[in-house]
Amino acid sequence: MENKRLSTDDKARKINLDKAVHGTIAEIGAGQEVARRFFLVGGAANTVAKTMSAYDMAVSDAIYGPSDRYVSRRRLEAMLEHEYELLLERLDAKRGESNAFFAFADTVAARSYSRKEEGHGWLGVRFQTAPRGEPHDIIIHVRMLDTENAREQEALGIVGVNLLYAAYYLREDPDLLIASLLDDLSRERMEIDMIRFAGPAFEDLDARLMSLKLVKLGLTDAAMFTAEGEAVQPGEVLYGKPVLVLRGNFRPVTNTIMDMLQFAGEQFAREGGDGIKPVVLMEMTLHNLSGDSGIDGPDFLARAEILETLGLNVLISNLAHYHSVAVYLKAYTNNRIGIVVGVPALLSIFDEKYYGDLEGGILEAFGRLFKSRVQMLAYPAFGPNGKDLITAENIEITPRARNLYCHLFENKMIVPIERYDASRLGLFPRDVLALIQKGDPSWESRVPAEVAKLIKKRGYFGYPGPRG
Repeated sequence: MENKRLSTDDKARKINLDKAVHGTIAEIGAGQEVARRFFLVGGAANTVAKTMSAYDMAVSDAIYGPSDRYVSRRRLEAMLEHEYELLLERLDAKRGESNAFFAFADTVAARSYSRKEEGHGWLGVRFQTAPRGEPHDIIIHVRMLDTENAREQEALGIVGVNLLYAAYYLREDPDLLIASLLDDLSRERMEIDMIRFAGPAFEDLDARLMSLKLVKLGLTDAAMFTAEGEAVQPGEVLYGKPVLVLRGNFRPVTNTIMDMLQFAGEQFAREGGDGIKPVVLMEMTLHNLSGDSGIDGPDFLARAEILETLGLNVLISNLAHYHSVAVYLKAYTNNRIGIVVGVPALLSIFDEKYYGDLEGGILEAFGRLFKSRVQMLAYPAFGPNGKDLITAENIEITPRARNLYCHLFENKMIVPIERYDASRLGLFPRDVLALIQKGDPSWESRVPAEVAKLIKKRGYFGYPGPRG
């Protein structure tokens, strides 16, 4: 579908002139900025059945039901449900044959005199694609990055108009729909880190691919989905909890990777001493997902399904360095963060050539990485001769970085993973992948049994056809 890159006002005007579109706009937290855009361009009486803001918590609870968190997906969903049903109750008999109804809602924590931290919020629309049609939902979570309240309000109004416009006119093209959400905005002002679709028109959309698109199209640095394949906003899962993250391409997951995760997880939890089970994230970067012809959607979904089969959450990111991962996760939790690496990766982290984009070089990178309650857990590996065991204790760091490494090691910011299975070291995904594609059956013993079963059943990674 063609996108003429209409301005925000042009989008609002087109909606106002569409005689079929009619609905409610309910907003909490940053004024009635979305509704205001429709009134400013004129003709809103054709589109807007009602606007409202329930700022007092008691009033909000009386309308939408009690809530532990007022800026949350649950509160947004309650708003959409209430306003949509009320709209049908009041207007279906009169306008139902000619109007495709919508209920738009947002609940936002914006900057104010008493609240100086970064703004964020939930926006959503429940809408019919045709008169008396089944309802559809699009829900997004935004981070508002402006430092002034007035600019946050302006940005919220823009993204709200973009969302409603996309729902009605761009829904047949997910790439175009997602990319359009930041029209007239920039990543310096707004980030969209979660999107969810529901309804008959979206039944063929895969939530995992939509999460990938958010990152690929540049609307966010990272997106997350659970072991059930459900797109989530990271704060919903990570808030206040310890986090353990392992980066890789997982093509496929090997027994070595599972040992790293198990032994690192046990050690990390034990050293925490708080009894809180860490949230485990398997991180795939766009770099790890990219091949000669770009990102292959089916290949990505194969890896995602394998990780889901193992009961693991997935983080898709465009974060090149580990310090960027730590900074990203710290936005969602003040608890401990453990980063699991193999010794080869640990060695590369101390290569200064990777930090040329930072004014402070490697020192700045490590200052960001280990700023607060971050620990790197290193899994041993065999040396080039296949016999000598290299650990975080005996690893040979370049002379220029050796003192830095010793400081981090002595202060337990870098620690060796104490348990390991020497018989399963060195099972690298690239080697297992080569065995799969050659038809060498020895690959099956190098991955978890459930992974082998899935690869054979689905014919993943070039396996020669499903077998039994």
